[in-house]
Amino acid sequence: MRLLVVEDEPVLRQQIEQALSLAGYSVDVAADGRDALHFATQEPFDLIIMDLGLPFLDGLTVLKSVRSAEVLTPVLILTARDNWHDKVTGIDAGADDYLTKPFHMEELLARIRALIRRSVGLADAVLRCGALELDTRTSRLSENGRPLTLTAHEYKVIVYLFHRINQVISRAELTEHIYAQDFDRDSNTIDVFIGRLRKKITIDCIETVRGLGYRLRNPDV
Repeated sequence: MRLLVVEDEPVLRQQIEQALSLAGYSVDVAADGRDALHFATQEPFDLIIMDLGLPFLDGLTVLKSVRSAEVLTPVLILTARDNWHDKVTGIDAGADDYLTKPFHMEELLARIRALIRRSVGLADAVLRCGALELDTRTSRLSENGRPLTLTAHEYKVIVYLFHRINQVISRAELTEHIYAQDFDRDSNTIDVFIGRLRKKITIDCIETVRGLGYRLRNPDV
């Protein structure tokens, strides 16, 4: 899952980026409203975390512009303003949730997980596909209760497939959502990660759809 963090305060921005990276997300960052607007309208993200008090363009202006551009990416507002009016204004401008500063990083991570799940029509923090079980709270994949050890990129691939179960996902889409912009992207490595996952998962659940990409197939549906 690829996230955009928009925060002008350097220390907090770094702290959020580090926490999200440790949680298994690919993270892009922006320090002002102009860069945020460019990123949000030009790059595919699974979620945007945005401060309201930004240089050049404030967060509400960015949010309104993003929604005007018909970008439906979930947006979580970070605000130091503990005022109900500002929160209502943010929600009305197109935000999906808000978090008031200061906050605990665990709460931010929980809200991110919930927003991403809801954006694809999922409710439970534990995702299932036949004998496979993915606990998004602990970043653990298991098969019939047996924990599977994954690399960071293998985990990112399987998480994205789990959130779009039974859908055909192209190599290009997977590449865009498991790498940040400044990463040296190579769509050919997706095949390598899929191959490694198939060796670790004993059930045949990751299908190759010739000429289109891959699909995580749920045998129970």
